[in-house]
Amino acid sequence: MLIDFHTHAFPEKIAAKAIAKLGRDSGLFPHTDGTAASLRALMHRDGVDMSVVLPIATNPASQAHTNDHALESAGDGLIVFGSVHPDAPDVLEELERLKSLGVKGIKFHPDYQGFFADDEKMRPIYRKISELGLITVFHTGADYGFRPPYHCPAERLARAVKWFDAPVVAAHWGGVDDAAEAIRCLPHADIMNIDTSFGYGTNIRQFAMDLIEHFGPEHVLFGSDAPWHPPVWELRLFETLPLSGDVRDMIFCQNALRLLGIAGPED
Repeated sequence: MLIDFHTHAFPEKIAAKAIAKLGRDSGLFPHTDGTAASLRALMHRDGVDMSVVLPIATNPASQAHTNDHALESAGDGLIVFGSVHPDAPDVLEELERLKSLGVKGIKFHPDYQGFFADDEKMRPIYRKISELGLITVFHTGADYGFRPPYHCPAERLARAVKWFDAPVVAAHWGGVDDAAEAIRCLPHADIMNIDTSFGYGTNIRQFAMDLIEHFGPEHVLFGSDAPWHPPVWELRLFETLPLSGDVRDMIFCQNALRLLGIAGPED
């Protein structure tokens, strides 16, 4: 079984525009047309059984609409997280609403959302997320669509994690172009996890085994960052790593099943 813990899809009405802008800003080539249907086709091609879709509320007024539109695509292999904007006046209420709808996690992209991960204003939001028992995924490290300073390097996330009592996932092997700092700064803790999205073809290869050892294989989640990296690319990276079958199984599905509270195929 293969679970992709880091993917993106957009409502059909805006998918073409969103994917074109993001590709232009980042210089990356998309491998889907941005829709949920196209993501499912990519999953089928690359042997992915389930994908976690991570929307981003890019402004305070749009957070409920962003979540509602994203949740329309849930099912048929897609598990959709929610997103909240820290400047929305009803941010805590939206977290409660998402929990009531059965959403299992929240995605933050501090660069797109204009806040630093360790900003004091985030403390009550993180505490509410923890109270609700939700998973939190952070875009961590650089983002090719922005200039530095970046809003969630590993050093800042390490301070923010202290305000959580529920699972935190540092995306992109602990941070795009930030692997050494992830090993240095991010704690080895029960709530701390990393996903492996956007690793293929980057300098992550030289840090991969050190990162897995630092966080523990039970805290590593397979991810691709589709549509920007297809799952098969990230699988090729794993083919180069000297990992046992049991460890691969943990990273490819068992860790995600545990975090998401989903029974495995053998249960």
